[in-house]
Amino acid sequence: MVQEFDKVGVVGLGTMGAGIAEVFARAGFNVVGVEIDQAALDRGRGHVDKSLSRAVSKGKITEGERSEIDARLTFSTSREDLADADFVVEAVPEHMDVKRDVFGDLDRICPPGTILATNTSSLSVTEIAALTDRPEKVVGLHFFNPAPVMKLAEVITTVSTSAETVDIVTEVAKRVGKTPIAVSDRGGFVANALLVPYINDAIRLYERRIATREEIDEAVKKAAGLPMGPLALADLVGLDVCLAVMDVLWDEFHDPRYTASPLLRRMVAAGRLGRKTGQGFYATGDEAPEPRRTGRLAEMVREEETLDLGEMLIAPQIDDALRMVGDGYASAKDIDTAMRFGCGYQKGPTELLEERGAESVITTLVAMSEYGLTTIAVPAPLLMDLLPDAEESASHGGGCACHG
Repeated sequence: MVQEFDKVGVVGLGTMGAGIAEVFARAGFNVVGVEIDQAALDRGRGHVDKSLSRAVSKGKITEGERSEIDARLTFSTSREDLADADFVVEAVPEHMDVKRDVFGDLDRICPPGTILATNTSSLSVTEIAALTDRPEKVVGLHFFNPAPVMKLAEVITTVSTSAETVDIVTEVAKRVGKTPIAVSDRGGFVANALLVPYINDAIRLYERRIATREEIDEAVKKAAGLPMGPLALADLVGLDVCLAVMDVLWDEFHDPRYTASPLLRRMVAAGRLGRKTGQGFYATGDEAPEPRRTGRLAEMVREEETLDLGEMLIAPQIDDALRMVGDGYASAKDIDTAMRFGCGYQKGPTELLEERGAESVITTLVAMSEYGLTTIAVPAPLLMDLLPDAEESASHGGGCACHG
């Protein structure tokens, strides 16, 4: 069925939407990118042009290939131009009223057989599907920024999504060069539900003057081999996006783990959203390194032998991952795939667990709890089951039991 697809629509051509349009055009689909007005359309076209020029300069594509990609891309300010689209991806801002307007139009304009996908990173796909008369053909297809580079695509299903739709969308994701994982509709899905609380944890450490932003970022890069620390990543993702995901997680689970840091909320209120505004935890211009920020708690933490700054951020994420596995929401393999291909991790959370051992992770979590540095009161049951004593009483075997 994928081979029969010809015309793909992308509604919303911000950085993400423009990247998605480019991804489909590169894969051989004819793409119509739609924006709300000419100014937004010109910006979207500019995003695509800049990305393709960068790909040519880096030798990723030839000038001839670029011309072919350009020929498959058209741009419009009218959603009516999607009347014959086979597949449409919505990538407008994360506001339900905006999604409501888009999906109402798409449901009216597109043929009954057209699959409608939302790229939402935080809103309920089930609620979005209910805005249409074709909920069985609505699915989440969550790309990661930058879309032409990041290999992960989360395929999010609802209780109404048909098996046929899931199969088609999964195959489409593969055809455009992505590694898909299929999960049900739940706050944050896999990647954001693990990544954003980790960013929030880093903001809490910074807010409580445990360490400077540079110390936090460098410690995590060293501990987990990450290309970017959590505070720099927050600036890249957008602090408003981080806050929106935290609020969605809180609304769904009402777990203290998902309470947004007061500093995160204040920075968003002040318009310090990261790179998009030029001010976040780092400024876009050159500036002197931030002086060391210390306090009584910071000195106590530094003296605690069981607390390593990098591990203080990695351990809670491992715990979150193990809870996700224990809930039956996602497999250890899919979780590791999500974090490696969607977030740039060299090793996923359960792979990091195997490397560190359950006892080390639990020791860090317990020590953090004693200092009030985590809202995790008790380590995940599946994590506790991996302690040496628990392993000896279970059936004999090595490695991480969550992979069993």
